[in-house]
Amino acid sequence: MLIGRTLGFYFSRQFLKTIFLVFATVFTLVYTLDFVELMRRAGEAPAATPAVIAQLALFRTPAIAEQVMPFAVLFGSMAALLQLSRKLELVVARAAGISAWQFLQPGLLIALLIGILSVTVYNPVSATLKQRASTLETQTFSKVTQAREKPIWIRQRSQDGQAILRGAGSATDSPTLYGVTVYAFDPAGVFTHRVEAKEATLHEGFWELKDARILSATEEPQSHERYLIASNLQPSQVRQSFIEPDAVPFWDLKNTIERMAQADINVTAYQLHYDLLLARPLLFIAMVFVAASVSLRFFRFGGVAMMVLGGVAAGFMLYVATELMAELGAAGIISSLVAAWFPAVVGSLLGTLALLHQEDG
Repeated sequence: MLIGRTLGFYFSRQFLKTIFLVFATVFTLVYTLDFVELMRRAGEAPAATPAVIAQLALFRTPAIAEQVMPFAVLFGSMAALLQLSRKLELVVARAAGISAWQFLQPGLLIALLIGILSVTVYNPVSATLKQRASTLETQTFSKVTQAREKPIWIRQRSQDGQAILRGAGSATDSPTLYGVTVYAFDPAGVFTHRVEAKEATLHEGFWELKDARILSATEEPQSHERYLIASNLQPSQVRQSFIEPDAVPFWDLKNTIERMAQADINVTAYQLHYDLLLARPLLFIAMVFVAASVSLRFFRFGGVAMMVLGGVAAGFMLYVATELMAELGAAGIISSLVAAWFPAVVGSLLGTLALLHQEDG
């Protein structure tokens, strides 16, 4: 049975207001901390004026704040339910014959709408700003490479056989790798030699390696100031692979995955990020169920502190499960589909089960 329109709008405003306040608080905190950190680094770069630093921090913050959106929904929902309980509005609603499942409908709807908007509107904006932040950071701090936690791996095929390229870093606006190691194989798949180079730039039909050193088991090491390797890759495809998955807007992810797959570039991280975005609305709904399972106790019964602590613990456990499944999916141990949807589905089911136990015994 659906809740009444007037009461539904009232509860919806309460959920929306508290979720927005929690997210705005986190956004402001992240921006402030990032601004302070960038100002600390600004002494090393003459171009890093306070105005530029403020703009750079503003570009970087949305992508960071996006990662804590599930917690904003969780804590915002808990705050809304606790506030309604403190004012005895839930008591009145129950006395009027409205069940917990009915007055949770507005919260679930708000969570669903926020999840859809965060994927279709917020994510494209934050991803675009993250790309602009990377460019601005490079210009401001005079960096030639993007900082990466993991090396870049590229596999290719050509008329000379197969090759695997490993790069320690990449240029921001060009298909250039730095700290490159190339493992070359003949058309039969037999390893032939290894090439180490200071940098490698992809042109139409070939890689250009600078300060290259060729190592082979059958010949003496050779050094070349310029060394060419045939390639079937397009510079635009490789340049796209240098971008982190969370810096690709949602609406461009599918096409990016298809183009990279055609170029035989590993798309596991991008596919996982795409599936995680699709599962986000359900994850937000799971957060509302978790919040409800620990926030419906009446204030006059006491134990509010334990309820809040229980909600924090439940949210932390769900976060750990999400990160663990994402790591398993990124490593290829499980499919990206399972890694993305499993925490959201299990969290929703467990929250529903806990609520059923509380409300219906």
